[in-house]
Amino acid sequence: MQQEEITEFGIEDARRVLGEVFAPWVRDLNLSVEGFDFASPPGAGPDWQPGALLRMPFSEQLCRNGGVVCGQALMAFADTSMVIANLAANRGYRPMTTVDQTTHFMRAVSAADVLADARVVRLGRTMSFGRVTLLSATDNKPVAMVSSAFAML
Repeated sequence: MQQEEITEFGIEDARRVLGEVFAPWVRDLNLSVEGFDFASPPGAGPDWQPGALLRMPFSEQLCRNGGVVCGQALMAFADTSMVIANLAANRGYRPMTTVDQTTHFMRAVSAADVLADARVVRLGRTMSFGRVTLLSATDNKPVAMVSSAFAML
């Protein structure tokens, strides 16, 4: 019975939400859900957290002067990724809104896709807290660290 509950909402559902729920300009980022972790894998440690792995493909339209992917695009990507991670933690869609987001930029990224490893650190009844590590897809090195809080509506 519990296994049926776990598999009710999966990666295809998360992909559908990504394509239907967000504002048109967010959909224009062409994000894709590459991984969706709603259940602890066998052998996972006690620090395992539900979440998602998303990709933002490189586009010149996302770059500022100098060919560097702009911070605004990275922050929107991180925010959207945390919503998808919250879907995993909630095992389904639940309306929510961003309360806080803090971004620490670590290095520039240019001419590369960006990956977001978004994890829900704590899910409560009315609030969710998470972290996102943004990585350059070419070398898997961190680009930014993001912490966020969401109100569950």
